[in-house]
Amino acid sequence: MYKSDLIDALFATVDENLRGIDTIGIAFSGGIDSTLLAMICKNMNINTTLLTVGFPDSHDVEFSKSISHKINMNHKFLEINKDDFTTFSKKIKNEISCRNLSHIENCIAFSYIAQLASKNNLDVVLTANGFDELFCGYNNFRYIFNQGIDTINKTIESNILNELELINEIKQVVEKYHVSILQPFLSKGFISIAMKFPIYDKIVSYNDVLRKHIIRKIALSFEVPPEVIIRRKKAFQYGSLIHKNYKKIV
Repeated sequence: MYKSDLIDALFATVDENLRGIDTIGIAFSGGIDSTLLAMICKNMNINTTLLTVGFPDSHDVEFSKSISHKINMNHKFLEINKDDFTTFSKKIKNEISCRNLSHIENCIAFSYIAQLASKNNLDVVLTANGFDELFCGYNNFRYIFNQGIDTINKTIESNILNELELINEIKQVVEKYHVSILQPFLSKGFISIAMKFPIYDKIVSYNDVLRKHIIRKIALSFEVPPEVIIRRKKAFQYGSLIHKNYKKIV
């Protein structure tokens, strides 16, 4: 498999998920995954609005403003009100049966994204979820690196199953906003292609703090700003400060 095969797959899965839809939002942190997705949609001439949520002093809000300006794309953001957050987050927690902290925080975050999308007359939002699972983006892949390829691949498969479970929970909490959350990089076809790439295209050692190397190479060819390409992974709920503020409640 070559880099060009993955680029073709990226475009194909976005096209298949949209099925002719030409106006969308993208859940946007300014990180490499969401920025690469934004550039793909820009190259496909899709009418795209970047959507960012976070507390006023969060890294995601400030960083996404800078990156959206550099890639010259329409950007809307919602700054979370600390006074309203407690009531809102408890309401979301009560709407789902899950008690996984990470899942709850993601559901809260995507509820805000759906709220922002609805406010801007967008009923379809794409996310870049799947890259971290498929291309060893999470830090825990470092700790299992020396256990071998079989262990890494099993962890990838387990992470994908976890993400698919999360998708259903997110759909449950955003349906009241009449917004569809689409995850093109978790389609069966794209997963199949991504799994064919060797591990060294994803992670190279225990000390590999960046990972997702083939994704970073592709992002470079799409003229993604260099500060995005070298940026380390920061999960949605952390970059938005949702995790920090939700911890104070629970």
